Amino acid sequence: MSVSTVAADRSVCAPLPVLGRDVTVPLVTGGEVGYAALDYAASAPALQRVWDDVVAYAPYYGSVHRGAGYLSQLSTDLFENARRTVAEFLGCRADDQVVFTRSTTDSLNLLARALPADCRVFVFETEHHASLLPWREAQVTYLNAPRTPEQAVATLERALADRTVPIEGGHGPALVCVTGASNVTGELWPVRELAAAAHAHGARIVLDAAQLAPHHPVSVTDLDVDWVAFSGHKLYAPFGAGVLAGRADWLREAEPYLAGGGASRRVSRRTDGGVDVEWHDSAARHEAGSPNVIGAYSIASACKALTEAGFDSLVARERYLIGKVRAGLAEVPEVRVLSLFGDDAPRVGVISFVVEGWNSSHFAAALSAEYGIGVRDGLFCAHPLVRTLLGSDPQSQGECGAPEAAPGEKSLNAVRVSFGAGTPDEHVERFVTAVRELVRDGAKWRYRTEDGRCVPAV
Repeated sequence: MSVSTVAADRSVCAPLPVLGRDVTVPLVTGGEVGYAALDYAASAPALQRVWDDVVAYAPYYGSVHRGAGYLSQLSTDLFENARRTVAEFLGCRADDQVVFTRSTTDSLNLLARALPADCRVFVFETEHHASLLPWREAQVTYLNAPRTPEQAVATLERALADRTVPIEGGHGPALVCVTGASNVTGELWPVRELAAAAHAHGARIVLDAAQLAPHHPVSVTDLDVDWVAFSGHKLYAPFGAGVLAGRADWLREAEPYLAGGGASRRVSRRTDGGVDVEWHDSAARHEAGSPNVIGAYSIASACKALTEAGFDSLVARERYLIGKVRAGLAEVPEVRVLSLFGDDAPRVGVISFVVEGWNSSHFAAALSAEYGIGVRDGLFCAHPLVRTLLGSDPQSQGECGAPEAAPGEKSLNAVRVSFGAGTPDEHVERFVTAVRELVRDGAKWRYRTEDGRCVPAV
């Protein structure tokens, strides 16, 4: 990318206003500084637009699908309109269902509960635990980490072609689960190609879009995926809601994820003392209990805000920030950026790295305590992937150990910096400067391990 292109990309849009942009935090060395929130991949700050919409609605909050009163009717309309907004945001097909859940993890566990009998599941070891672990009660094939997008497609094709035929007349049901963007490296996965491979072998595919949806447009139709899952708290809407959207048949045929009010259409006593239940076949089937209307509304608000801002502009500006961070890290020889697909792979604003001579927990603690910069350290709920990327070489322990390291275990952990639509230039510039200074001069303070975390010594 040329200098002129970078300048043009930078000007396409300003950071979207988010909560917390004026928060100051104390430094262990004295004084205060504006907090640089660079942990978007864990939880992004709420968009100001989302907060304003929630505050405006809050006085009108009422029960959903339950009451005849005005506020209940208003809240019900709001909830169902949010469902339609999310369906439009995701480019859903006309007969798809949008189910509101608690998170990506909840969404994928819901789908795992809805798998048909004898369903085979194929998942790469590179997945976040939210999409790696829910399938353990099914027949699961874990695929090795690919080193190119093409290898990912070829690996999946071989695995699907080699699966046994459990029923006469053809393959049994199968599901592929894949991320859209890695929560460790930020690299984009070849979702459309993986979907084509899955469908060519009679399998379905679910997309974990937790890290993709906040950064790039996601269309169920264009990507040709069967389901998509994401979390509100990563989409600038941290009010405890998530989404599972996609084909209705498996969801309609499965037992409700939770049994209770809202999921049932009719309940009656039997003469033998038991009860008969007729369940809804709509999204309500898997939304038992009082719906999180504020969470759903906040997701819809974020979807509208990102759509109105324009993903072309958002993507262009994020590429500028990614280039700025990667160029700064490249100037520090002691820093090694983690990658599966190589330096030229397209990615979102998620970058993980290790620093020679530093334990990552110690480095992240110093960034926070001495510079007011919030990042993540550890294995990022993607332990197999991070261990694959780090190999067997232990990091130097420094003054603090890794939170996930058990007694006698090698200290394998990394630092992750992540950013998005609300990140100002100053935050990434301060981060790059801080990395350079810490590597060159060392920490200004002493640190110790407390309850598994590296903290400033007092």
